[in-house]
Amino acid sequence: MSSTRTTRTTRTTRTTRTTRTTRIPAPGRRRIHPAWIVAAVAFLALVGAAGFRAAPGVLMVPLQNEFGWSTTVLSAAISINLVLFGLTAPFAAALMERFGIRAVTSVALVLIGAGSALTVLVNQSWQILLTWGLLIGLGTGSMALVFAATIANTWFAKSRGLVIGILTAGSAAGQLVFLPAMAALAQDPGWRQASLLIAAGALAVVPLVLKFLKNSPADAGVLAYGATEADTEPAPAADGPRRNAAVRALQVLKRASKVRTFWALAAGFAICGATTNGLIGTHFIPSAHDHGMAVPAAAGLLAVVGIFDIVGTIASGWLTDRFNPRILLAVYYQFRGISLLVLPLLLSATVQPSMIVFVVIYGLDWVATVPPTAAICRQVFGADGSVVFGWVFAAHQLGAAAAALAAGAIRDSTGHYTYAWFGAAALCTIAAVISATIRKDAGRREAVPVPA
Repeated sequence: MSSTRTTRTTRTTRTTRTTRTTRIPAPGRRRIHPAWIVAAVAFLALVGAAGFRAAPGVLMVPLQNEFGWSTTVLSAAISINLVLFGLTAPFAAALMERFGIRAVTSVALVLIGAGSALTVLVNQSWQILLTWGLLIGLGTGSMALVFAATIANTWFAKSRGLVIGILTAGSAAGQLVFLPAMAALAQDPGWRQASLLIAAGALAVVPLVLKFLKNSPADAGVLAYGATEADTEPAPAADGPRRNAAVRALQVLKRASKVRTFWALAAGFAICGATTNGLIGTHFIPSAHDHGMAVPAAAGLLAVVGIFDIVGTIASGWLTDRFNPRILLAVYYQFRGISLLVLPLLLSATVQPSMIVFVVIYGLDWVATVPPTAAICRQVFGADGSVVFGWVFAAHQLGAAAAALAAGAIRDSTGHYTYAWFGAAALCTIAAVISATIRKDAGRREAVPVPA
């Protein structure tokens, strides 16, 4: 009798599961899994949020010309932005678990739009700290790369590396879309119109997010892409409404801080941020301008970086699904270091073929580090992987903030950026060594069990 009851219970459970998933139309009537629709909307959201990431380099010179602010002052505003960009990320990941991806994403886009629009009213240096730093920092932090990891981990059971690569490329695509237009607007009619373009780009995506960005596969009545009922993990957000997002983020940090791999990833990603958002993203255009290059021409080069970033990041996602991510990280960091070492020799008043080669190589390597880093977080920390990646990304932005401020100070004190480029090249070599020392079996030997 006991066996019979168990069998009946099992059948009942299976029947219940079947009932929940029978809302899915037959394959012949639904050719696209809802996960890909969510990924497409997430990509557009990242494009809309990426406008400001390209703005500082374009707007720095016009703001200096109009208000007379030093490079250090503007670098401080960018550093505040980058710090909040990073520190908001892990809490945003926890908030997405509690309140849903759609709500957090919508609020983040509104903050970016508001901060960009209010920038046109500034006339004091402290006001640029408020708009560029506080408002846009909080908004972009909630739309950071942890958003891509959350989408991939929630909606995809396979091809996660590829999806993270595609979504990460959304930021590069945003740079590609906004940067040339902002550079042109900053020249004529002016930087205020460029700021309004950023605001419009962020706000335009909000209706799509509200309509199409589902919080989880359960909301759409499906399993994650590539998942089966047998291997589906319990969603970490199952008890989300009863959990404090800040407490969860800090608890995850406490657990992760006991794992050596976490610190290796955080150190490498801090250097990653210093050499991308902090240096090239913020100071490449002003540095090129110092060598006599016109701002639109320098902005065009940075846009080309965005083009090859899309290719490189998607390719990195594909490679991450197939090869050891720690080796990929070491290779990426070392190639970046070599590129930065030769950059001071390539800058000139005109675009030379050697500069095009640098742009291509650096573009392919720009955020190629994201898919393997997110994959290691998922491998080692399981269901906590998205929040852990948020903390690793916080290190990325702290490194970016420090580099942005330091490079501005170097420029003001020496009159050039050469020492900043050389220092960044040395840091990349350190990151390559750190990444190579991550144990191959880290996922099996270091994983920290999550308390029940």
